[in-house]
Amino acid sequence: MNLRMLTFPVASSWLALTALACAPSNQGSQVGSPAQASAVDQASSAAPASTSSQTGAAQTPPAAEPAPQGPPLRPAAKGAYFTGEYRNLFAELGHKPAEIDAKITKAYTQLFHGDPKEEAVMFAAGKNANGPKAYIMDIGNNDVRSEGMSYGMMIAVQVDRKDDFDALWNWARSHMYHADQRHPGFGYFSWQMRPDGTAIDENPAPDAEEYFATALFFASHRWGNGKGIYDYRKEALGLLDAMKNRKAIAGAVNANKRKTTLHALFNPEHKMVRFTPDADNFAKNGDHTDPSYHLPAFYELWAAWGPEADRAFWADAAKVSRDFFVKTTHPKTGLAPDYANFDGTPKAASWDAGTANFRYDAFRTAMNWAVDAAWWAKDPRETELSDRLLAFFDAQGPEYKANFTLDGKPIVDHGSLGLVAMNGVAALAASQPRGWRFVKDVYSREPPTGKWRYYDGMLYTMSLLHLSGKFRVIMPQAQPAAPAAAAAAAGKR
Repeated sequence: MNLRMLTFPVASSWLALTALACAPSNQGSQVGSPAQASAVDQASSAAPASTSSQTGAAQTPPAAEPAPQGPPLRPAAKGAYFTGEYRNLFAELGHKPAEIDAKITKAYTQLFHGDPKEEAVMFAAGKNANGPKAYIMDIGNNDVRSEGMSYGMMIAVQVDRKDDFDALWNWARSHMYHADQRHPGFGYFSWQMRPDGTAIDENPAPDAEEYFATALFFASHRWGNGKGIYDYRKEALGLLDAMKNRKAIAGAVNANKRKTTLHALFNPEHKMVRFTPDADNFAKNGDHTDPSYHLPAFYELWAAWGPEADRAFWADAAKVSRDFFVKTTHPKTGLAPDYANFDGTPKAASWDAGTANFRYDAFRTAMNWAVDAAWWAKDPRETELSDRLLAFFDAQGPEYKANFTLDGKPIVDHGSLGLVAMNGVAALAASQPRGWRFVKDVYSREPPTGKWRYYDGMLYTMSLLHLSGKFRVIMPQAQPAAPAAAAAAAGKR
């Protein structure tokens, strides 16, 4: 194995840590190896879904112990966007900064530059005129998903890795993006690809576009804008415009040339993100949403940085999503469904009635409201949501299952590191001492390996960043942490 010493700048303000990493140039040859990945999951074109451990948690949970007693978590009264102060819950537990940084470095190095057979999810994929390319692979399904590409870019910009960010963006822009104005997916990204760059499903999964746009803004602010696809701000603005304003386009999608019409990614009446913009799915299931796609923390940023004509829409969308979280979560368990109608009621999809339950997509919903609370602190109901959800999981014991009906009945026999990670992030918005248990649980875990390391690994790495205060709003370089204009506008909303 070709090894090199990698100086890893986790963030510009962190101390640099030196880690031993596999050279990315050796990773591409492992893609598609029968020993590494299963057959592609042939999902419906209207049914993008996240994947996690299907056979049990990748790691053994720590031994059972009483719920930790301690002071309330005291969620911030004012958001980090305004104060520039991000809580480090790991440090509040007594862990040293260097130890925390080393843990994040280990996760990033392993998942982005580790052993290609058992550890890595990022793989180098040659070069083109724009430079190196790389992709994030769902190992268990032997495919590349726009979700994972956008998560990879967000993680890379948070840890100040421009090389990895640009390689991922180059692959996504080269292979996933629809540049043909006649294609129904024009301006969007295919959600599911083969590692060779050919499409499995050309429809978008809108959470990826949301993460792509926000990561591009952060890249613009951290590194400045380049040329072509690396003019990050221009790319972000164009993507936001398409997500909200793009007109319906009819045509054929996928290898089978299925005829359909794709609409904007946000429903203009409800001001909510759609599960899919596919009119064919509207006819079968109605236009609906996915609770884990609601990202009010991002919408607030778009209201400050996006196209001026759309800023009021994004500010309204943030408020709508906060209301939606309350409507869609169960009043006793705090569990959200995978899919939901715009009124918050669970949505049982025509291809899978189980989408009305709390499953893998739904893991992320708590992260979305918790980060909104940490960055903006505009809705105290988000603290109630975290307290309710963590009370439910606390009652399940230390080895809780991964999937439940909304009223709390387990429907699988295995756990999931991805869920452990997201419950940890929920503690950012929690007020009850039991929340510390979930922060400790995340810190006790190691990066996943093996067949199902993709989804668990992405969520785990993001949880480390969130809980250490390293997942931040990266502000424009000439702009202070709490711009007066934005603060004044926020006060009016």
